[in-house]
Amino acid sequence: MNPANIAENKFFILGDERVFHLKSPEIFSAIMKQVGMEGTYGSFNIESGKIGEALNQLRYLKIAGANVTAPYKEAIMPYMDELSEGAMIIGSMNTIVRKGDKFKGYNTNAIGFMDALKEANFEAAGKSALVFGTGGAARAVVFILNWVDTKPILIAGRSREKIGGVIKQIGGGESCPLDNLPDRPIPVNLLVNATTISSPEEAPELAELVHRLQLPDCELVIDLNYGRPDNFWQEMAQTNGIRFTDGLSTLINQARRTFALWTGIHVEPELISSIIQRSTSEAQM
Repeated sequence: MNPANIAENKFFILGDERVFHLKSPEIFSAIMKQVGMEGTYGSFNIESGKIGEALNQLRYLKIAGANVTAPYKEAIMPYMDELSEGAMIIGSMNTIVRKGDKFKGYNTNAIGFMDALKEANFEAAGKSALVFGTGGAARAVVFILNWVDTKPILIAGRSREKIGGVIKQIGGGESCPLDNLPDRPIPVNLLVNATTISSPEEAPELAELVHRLQLPDCELVIDLNYGRPDNFWQEMAQTNGIRFTDGLSTLINQARRTFALWTGIHVEPELISSIIQRSTSEAQM
């Protein structure tokens, strides 16, 4: 696909007021510059209950695509003209691609997570996993783990109803409510944090619970959050001699997958990694 032929080369990230604090515009603008593509990428705050109106505005602007972040990854789906098979199964989407006059919704969170597993040299087939969370990110993780034949997949969360919803929609999971996490060894090979919480200040009770976990067979802990200080998932892994990785690899891979869907241009993970690292170091100066 010729970048010059993409509809106006306009891209946005859609979310609530938190969207203005995200680095996506900086990252994707830098990617476009690196590949010699002229375009714009902005932030779009959608007010609660006004998704339809917002999408009409974006259609009028003839955007080429958009990212979707919390809290609209699920709520925006009925407004799409078409959905990818993965987005339909997962029940969550994070990418909009303009196809002619229509918007199609995709989920690159799932494939980005699978790429991250490969980069971590973790063969998930035939292994067992414990996944914390019941939101869109957790569903993407469970979807991929189920697809690569990880079993069992224990899903930990506060709400039995939400856990049941994930299992019913995607399949392949087993309920593991937080208040029922056993004070005994849990025989899993992989632990994934798919919640937005990583520091004790955000959820002291969860931090304490995680520190009490007994994971004698665990080979890898993945926290899908990136760049979090005082990370209790990382501390737990280090205390128990378990390999740890944060969500940077997943972020990089879902970004390159999204950019390819928008433009047909495939960029190397190393390029996006260098852009993110440069952005982080400049912010700390």
